[in-house]
Amino acid sequence: MQGITYNSSLPPMISPLQPRLDRSMSSLTIPPPACMLRPLEVPFRYLFGPGPSNVPPRILAAGARPIIGHLHPEMYEIMNDIKKGIQYAFQTQNNMTIAMSGSGHAAMECAIFNTVEPGESVLVAVNGIWGERVAEIAERMGASVHTMVKAPGGVFTNEEIEKALAKHKPVLFFLTHGESSAGLAHPVDGIGDLCRKHNTLFLVDTVASLGAAPIFMDQQNIDILYTGSQKALNAPPGTAPISFNERACQKMFTRKTKPVSYLLDMSHLSNYWGNDGKPARLYHHTGPVSGFFALRESLAILAETGLEESWKHHKEVAEYLWTGLEDLGLKLFIREKDLRLPSVTTIAIPQGYNWREILQYIMKHHQMEMTGGLGPSINMVIRVGLMGYNCQKRNADLALAALADALRNCKKSKA
Repeated sequence: MQGITYNSSLPPMISPLQPRLDRSMSSLTIPPPACMLRPLEVPFRYLFGPGPSNVPPRILAAGARPIIGHLHPEMYEIMNDIKKGIQYAFQTQNNMTIAMSGSGHAAMECAIFNTVEPGESVLVAVNGIWGERVAEIAERMGASVHTMVKAPGGVFTNEEIEKALAKHKPVLFFLTHGESSAGLAHPVDGIGDLCRKHNTLFLVDTVASLGAAPIFMDQQNIDILYTGSQKALNAPPGTAPISFNERACQKMFTRKTKPVSYLLDMSHLSNYWGNDGKPARLYHHTGPVSGFFALRESLAILAETGLEESWKHHKEVAEYLWTGLEDLGLKLFIREKDLRLPSVTTIAIPQGYNWREILQYIMKHHQMEMTGGLGPSINMVIRVGLMGYNCQKRNADLALAALADALRNCKKSKA
């Protein structure tokens, strides 16, 4: 057999790309991080805080479906389903109904950025952290911000609200329906009528309350309503339903200046969601496809359950929890039962205890998240959230047992 003769004195053949590749590889100064060479590990936790809550397998499975293009016809159909689901959850017929790509803060900023122009008057009811956040957002975009302030859990009367509306003549009035930092479900009836009387848009935050406490966007004359996906709706964090009525759209689409945010500009988002009447939906941003799958499924579960049944169920479990807490000798922060938020219960910190030690003990020994206060309610409350998938009496029993164990084993000061 005749072989091939090699001349060993000749240099080996080198690809023209080889020196370039060698230089590229040798220029790496940061090695692959060791943590990224290990498999992902996520512990199981009972999420009995103010959110996010544990997500049911059905919604997790929806989010794990194969990705499709965010501009595919099938995606548009899913987005149309989401719109109808939000309209049901909000009890509204508003055409301008969408889900923001982002958390509840994205919807909060979207509402303010689109309906308020620099220099315009905004009135904010502050009785917890969410009013504080809205006031800061409005200040950052150049609004003239006026606040009505009460201690955490405080309730504004309609008379107080009308007096402030008459004084400040705002284009927008903000109120939190479910103030999760204080565990308050604020009354809404009649406020929308007052806002119309004073030519003011009524903006309401239902991130912590939607699906757990009654809200009727159209009947209560709410002009802008938003929520988040991760609480009683039980989807993962990352999408935020929002709806604007005709009054809000009139203000939003006749403004003299562009909104300060391109991403949150409703003139683009209304087209992306097929709400502007134009035949084609144009690219604006890449929406969270898997997040929309999960949100669609969560809204489907709410529709199957029924809103009224969901409200009833959250109230029953909340009342069961409240009785158990009082049996442990704990005091509820919101004294008036009708003002308590069914999804997030606030407990006055028991005298003599360090609330951080209680929460750390519960996490360590029960793998259970509960939280302290937030914003102005820090050092005032412990928060227990039972919402959506977690809203079960057996979970209330687990939470009560963990609290009882912590109270027995955490050190109590002589004070």
